[in-house]
Amino acid sequence: MTPRERSDQSLASSFERYLQDKGKGRGGDGGNYRRNAARELERFVEWAAGDRGDDWIGIVPDDVDREPTFEDLDERVFREYARHLGGDRGLKQNTVQTYYRYISAWCGWCVNEGYLEAHYAQRASAMAPLPEDDGRKPGDQQAWTSEQRHALTRHVDERARDAVEAYTTLSQDTDPLDKQRARYAALKAARDRALVFVLAYTAVRVGELLRDPNDPRRRGVRWEDLSLEDGSMDVYRKKQQWDAASLPDPVISPLRSYRQLMDPPTERWPVFPTFDQRTLAGLVREELADRGERPEAITERREEYARDLLLALDGDIRPPSITTDGARSILQRLSKEGEVDIVHPKHDYLAPHGGRRGMGEVLVRAFGYTVAARYLDNSEEMVRERYSHIEAGELGDVATEALDEVDHLGK
Repeated sequence: MTPRERSDQSLASSFERYLQDKGKGRGGDGGNYRRNAARELERFVEWAAGDRGDDWIGIVPDDVDREPTFEDLDERVFREYARHLGGDRGLKQNTVQTYYRYISAWCGWCVNEGYLEAHYAQRASAMAPLPEDDGRKPGDQQAWTSEQRHALTRHVDERARDAVEAYTTLSQDTDPLDKQRARYAALKAARDRALVFVLAYTAVRVGELLRDPNDPRRRGVRWEDLSLEDGSMDVYRKKQQWDAASLPDPVISPLRSYRQLMDPPTERWPVFPTFDQRTLAGLVREELADRGERPEAITERREEYARDLLLALDGDIRPPSITTDGARSILQRLSKEGEVDIVHPKHDYLAPHGGRRGMGEVLVRAFGYTVAARYLDNSEEMVRERYSHIEAGELGDVATEALDEVDHLGK
């Protein structure tokens, strides 16, 4: 297809190829970037077609009845879209920058593929209406304080201890289903405790720890990925490769007692399986049917268990890991139950990324940027930028000391 023929194509006709190139996994079907880019491209093409519900008529000439094509694009179009993002949608300045970058990246790809002659979105006149980026990432500013970390870990520790004790001290004549319910409650409390401790002390990204439905390679850590003796855990890093993360001492005991209670049938079981009843019910029915059991037998077998998770454990029916969204829901519940004091403009709970950021604060203050960068699996430059407020505070202390010294000498 010649460049001229491509210029006559609709904008949307390029989206699937672009998203496949940018996606992750087999066929480019996964990844958060693909999902977010697809959303913004759809919004852009709706805007270009004039489907905004106001006086905007789009970028196609008035006397033409067709979808927007590449021949309609120039730097003035992207300038108008930048103005739309910055004003009409009421977005924060850093969010405007992020959304525009999705469209700009697609524009650059279109140049390489022959759809466009120039990267119009990167021209100075096109980007002029964009607000200044304040350097902050949306929703990525919370950091767990020491008080918050202690409050949450203390709550989940007490909760797990009580649940495990209630289960292990049951009398011999306890009804089997009641004993199963107690074991289930203990397992759930122990899982939540282990999850909170890992998020609080390892600084591992939640997307490296749990399942991401948009990226098939991120299936959540399994017991085979952990070495409690060595204090390490293999995770699939943000840089698209497997690497070892440290498991510090506070994490070992919650993980060890949780594993002992769960007694997973194989090492391939997820460390943090979902406890969602609907998901587990469907999984159990499907797996038992695949093993040749009839529907009546499946129903009878499920009735022998208080929860499908316990049947899955006995039958080695491996459930999926909880998702990153599932972890957020768990932390919302635990933050509320633990009555953790939280003052934050975006989050009313301790969000997963806040554990990582809070640990970064501790490491930078205690050991400096180089050590913190290694632990956080980031470049030292990025860590210095992200935690620049610490250095600014330390320099402020130095300046205060210098002023005090000068004032003392002047007396």
